[in-house]
Amino acid sequence: MPLLRTHTHQPPRWLPNGHYQSIFPALFRKIKPPYQRERLTTLDDDFLDIDWSFAPSTSTDIVSKPPLVILSHGLEGSSTRQYITGMVRLLNHHGYDCLAWNYRSCSGEINRQLRFYHSGETSDLDFVVKYAIAKGYTEISLMGFSLGGNVTLKYAGERGKTLPKQIHKVVVFSVPMDLLGCSRNIEKPENKVYLWRFLQTLKPKIEAKATQYPDRFDVSQWEKVKTFWDFDHIYTGPLHGFLGADDYYRRCSSTYFVEGIAVPTLIVNAENDPLVPYQSLPIKTITAMPNVWLELTAQGGHCGFRPRRFDQKGAYWSEVRALEFLQKP
Repeated sequence: MPLLRTHTHQPPRWLPNGHYQSIFPALFRKIKPPYQRERLTTLDDDFLDIDWSFAPSTSTDIVSKPPLVILSHGLEGSSTRQYITGMVRLLNHHGYDCLAWNYRSCSGEINRQLRFYHSGETSDLDFVVKYAIAKGYTEISLMGFSLGGNVTLKYAGERGKTLPKQIHKVVVFSVPMDLLGCSRNIEKPENKVYLWRFLQTLKPKIEAKATQYPDRFDVSQWEKVKTFWDFDHIYTGPLHGFLGADDYYRRCSSTYFVEGIAVPTLIVNAENDPLVPYQSLPIKTITAMPNVWLELTAQGGHCGFRPRRFDQKGAYWSEVRALEFLQKP
């Protein structure tokens, strides 16, 4: 589909650039959906904590279920991040059930196995999808943010026409489709605060995993971690079967899988995203596809998209845009 550049998103004047537009919602937007938590035991005897939020019942039909949206969060995020909870609130109001799942180690408790999650880990998403199908959902959409967007696109692309028939649409925001390019981008001086913040949350998990597996996990290597590339080369890659950071990035970047996507898909990135350079997106590939839309907004930051004015009570531009795409026949 043709590349879409839209100016329908206008941020408040007091959020003048991508950094402010990214940071303000993350720090100051607080929404608490009525989550109901469920713990799933994975096939390798680990666990995933998933949070359900249901649409108000308006039907007397107790057999059929409403449409479901499965939401995947970003790096070191969780189901409680504002970009997830804001979306859940709006979708519930419009008749969608929501399943916001937490990656291994991201629900407040360290996972059991000698592994974590990563940008290309799609087997856990597939496990969650199959669980939702087993619960009786017949119309499912997938939604991902940042790292979760990469996971979602890779999952849809690598499965192609074998994607479960219950999955009707995909929507993703602020996606680092080129993992190497985005990893190097966050090393820039103006982005070091994000790098520092992420590494500060990852370090306790490394220490916890070393406590679980003292003979198989070397926490002393942490002193060599100065960048994301270092972290992925020392920990993420070897821990998950990759040769190192470059092999991991090459095998997990959704830019190499997007051509396989067979369902209607909307990708939304902001041109002023401080973490994801829009030039790193596979624009030519996507514009040649009939069922994938790449929408670039001039403003919005990274998983921000706070509007200057609210059309729907408290809803961000990204949430309204996602709803429009899901509701479109």
